[in-house]
Amino acid sequence: MNVEFRTSFVRDPAALKQCPALVLNADFRPLSYYPLSLWPWQEAVKAAWLDRVDIVAEYDDVVRSPSTEIRIPSVVVLKDYVKPQKKVAFTRFNLFLRDEFACQYCGAKGDLTFDHVIPRARGGVTSWENVVAACSKCNLSKGSRSLRQVGFHLRKTPRPPSAPELMNMGRRFPPNYLHDSWTDFLYWDAELEA
Repeated sequence: MNVEFRTSFVRDPAALKQCPALVLNADFRPLSYYPLSLWPWQEAVKAAWLDRVDIVAEYDDVVRSPSTEIRIPSVVVLKDYVKPQKKVAFTRFNLFLRDEFACQYCGAKGDLTFDHVIPRARGGVTSWENVVAACSKCNLSKGSRSLRQVGFHLRKTPRPPSAPELMNMGRRFPPNYLHDSWTDFLYWDAELEA
């Protein structure tokens, strides 16, 4: 490893995000697609040292201790299978992912918030069936009125997503950075188009 690379970790805390490792479950599927299951290189090296993971692919860079040299892992596989969650947490992020990061009234992307279809002021509850992603403009125009009063229509009926649905949705939104060694493991279980 060159000196510049090594000292950049020391001088720049943001550089610690370099060389992340893709974390795969024991069945060689990512633990999650969105956000993609990644560990900082330090966690991957530690897990390998503790024999909790197998290293499947590596970066060209190495880290050294006085007695050991190891290439930085780019893909690791857990030795023990982690059972995927069946129930999806009701979070802002999962809501946006379910709605494909688009306003459910006008389809705009970006500057998203969430809106209660039946306003809370009119007895609406905060649930998967009553909350949708909305752009600020639509949310402000709707206010505490009903869809009929403002002439809005939902692009799709809100409902609780299943964990596999959300995982498949996450595949449509790859992160900004994908290392070449990861691509073989990200989409191998995707359904092929005929």
